[in-house]
Amino acid sequence: MQTPAWQQGVLDPHGPIAAAERTILLNATVIMLAVIVPVIVLTLAFAWWFRAGNKWARRDPAWAYSGPIEVTVWAIPALVVLFLGGIAWIGSHDLDPARPVASKAPPLEVQVVSLDWKWLFIYPRLGVASVNRLVVPAGTPLRLQLTSASVMNSFFVPQLGSQIYTMAGMTTTLHLQADNPGAYAGLSAQFSGDGFSDMRFDVVATTPAQFAQWLADARAGAASLDATSVAALAKPGVAASAATFGHVAPNLFDAILAGTTKSPVATLAMQ
Repeated sequence: MQTPAWQQGVLDPHGPIAAAERTILLNATVIMLAVIVPVIVLTLAFAWWFRAGNKWARRDPAWAYSGPIEVTVWAIPALVVLFLGGIAWIGSHDLDPARPVASKAPPLEVQVVSLDWKWLFIYPRLGVASVNRLVVPAGTPLRLQLTSASVMNSFFVPQLGSQIYTMAGMTTTLHLQADNPGAYAGLSAQFSGDGFSDMRFDVVATTPAQFAQWLADARAGAASLDATSVAALAKPGVAASAATFGHVAPNLFDAILAGTTKSPVATLAMQ
């Protein structure tokens, strides 16, 4: 049985950031409905009451001003703006992408590189990397450092939280967390060429034991991520399947970051 679409997006959060963002969305919707619904109801009521056949409707062609009505029609929009602005102000500070997730567990650091048209994930402290598959332990905060080895792109995991851009020659920081084990779809939310629609990845949240086993299996693999393999990955094309690298060259993310200001393939190939 296929999972309903609403259970794969922002309305079905599986992390504290996504849950807070859904709360903001629902609160904003309720505030706006508090205006929209009465306006629709009153529009229909006025049209019915002042119909041509209603002899009880009193008409006053000389009417021009009413203080209570003026206060009402200005106070309600002002309150809506105040409430929506307050939600946006508080939420923009509480959900700042660079703000760490409150947790007793230390964050897992992951370096993310957007390529044409695939995603590269480097675990700098663990010495492994993967393409189009981000494996993380559930309940552990993630500190993502992102850049692009090509054009600007956008990293987004709807069920975990904030969308953030990746840009050549600079980094952005994003903190996320998956509360429960499971597979969560990630995607590129920025058009970047022919393969944009297939530029997707999976975030696989596991138990600590399963993550340790995945890490051991990855380290046992023979594939290495270095300047040559990054240059191959940087060539335009959609990855046929997820791949794992058991060895990562030191400071590779910094080399990619430095090379993106000119030609990432050529810069990396010379190192």
